[in-house]
Amino acid sequence: MAPAGTALTVESAAEFASVIARGGVAIFPTDTLYGIACDPDSQAAADRIYELKGRPPRKPSAVMYFSVERLMSDVGDDLDERTLELAAELLPSPYTLVVANPARRFAPACADTPEKLGLRVPKLDGLLAPLAAVEVPVMQTSANRSGAPDATDLEDIDSEILEGVDLALDGGPLLGYGSTVADVSELASKGEWRLLRAPIPRASGRLTELIGNPPCE
Repeated sequence: MAPAGTALTVESAAEFASVIARGGVAIFPTDTLYGIACDPDSQAAADRIYELKGRPPRKPSAVMYFSVERLMSDVGDDLDERTLELAAELLPSPYTLVVANPARRFAPACADTPEKLGLRVPKLDGLLAPLAAVEVPVMQTSANRSGAPDATDLEDIDSEILEGVDLALDGGPLLGYGSTVADVSELASKGEWRLLRAPIPRASGRLTELIGNPPCE
């Protein structure tokens, strides 16, 4: 039987931040699915996640901040004006923006695409509100075996993954679909963007509306 998770509270959210800061790996709820997270600057921790998921290490993962203010304080100076405008309109919400990464930040998360960085800020309402106090960014990906169904409840997560992490936060049942992912890294230079994942049609439509032109094929 898989180990039980820890209820998401103010105290357990602080423990989550501590686990990440000391190089650990943790499962946590987001505004879409359950994720698995680590320090985005720790290659050793990233390797643990890839091994647990059975995921090729060359595939990039997003970096999540738990508030827009912390994201802007950390990486805002690297973002061009159009990306800043998009972030201001869309975040926090179930969107991941893949942006240009001139400073080559968070190499373990970027993997084979160091020139690009996926950024995410979840909407932390209701039971998820304690996570808003987390000050550290995390490298995060879905908490499922590679190719397996996404986890919308802690009990959906493979027992070997649960046993292999340092902490598993239980936030109850979740929405059930991944974030909409848009590559806007060439929006400022070429006026082009690409839709990489679109689980909700109206979410991708919102991007087209804000950017002013449809995505490239």
